[in-house]
Amino acid sequence: MDFSRKELAGMIDSTNVRATVTKSEIENLCKEAVQYGFACVCVNPVYVKLASTLLRNKKVKVCSTVGFPFGTSLLEIKALEAIKAVEDGAKELDMVINLSLLKSRDYSTTRRDVVAVVDARKLSKDIVVKVIIETDLLADEEKPIACKLAKEAGADFVKTSTGFFGKGATVEDVRLMRKTVGESMGVKAAGGIRTYADALKMIQAGANRIGTSTAAAIVEEMP
Repeated sequence: MDFSRKELAGMIDSTNVRATVTKSEIENLCKEAVQYGFACVCVNPVYVKLASTLLRNKKVKVCSTVGFPFGTSLLEIKALEAIKAVEDGAKELDMVINLSLLKSRDYSTTRRDVVAVVDARKLSKDIVVKVIIETDLLADEEKPIACKLAKEAGADFVKTSTGFFGKGATVEDVRLMRKTVGESMGVKAAGGIRTYADALKMIQAGANRIGTSTAAAIVEEMP
């Protein structure tokens, strides 16, 4: 595939969602994101306001996690978390789908769970919502169902993983997700993507956004 370092950087969400991340690490994440021109910094809700302040008037967006990492919060709580994140300056939301409801085949409530977060667009129509389906915890036949529910709910992306469970993104899963949602919806590959070669394989499989905690190293490694 033919793209520049700048174009690659623009496809990357530079991420630090560890439970032990410090304020200074978030400050460094934001500084690095501006330097390289990453699409987003992805942080947990407690640091959305800080990141938004640091990135004010910059092209790098702030992405907040929602219902992270298990996805089993009440949908009303996810909705409040999404609204608060947007009020604090988040422009993108990475929510975890309710895997418990999905595996119980309660598809209607699973869809409403996503809609509850998508409704944060009432505060700002430009909010981008990505739905983490946690591919490693789903059976093969459940993955397309999760993708279709996210699409029906009005989300902008489906995303492979939180990075907290299993091996993370695989080429096969990204390819399946792209096939399921078509070209009108984004696919974000995340979890275990640490090198340029990893990122390139995911992009070739159909991902148009990459989530990684080694963003700078990936861009620097690009030939």
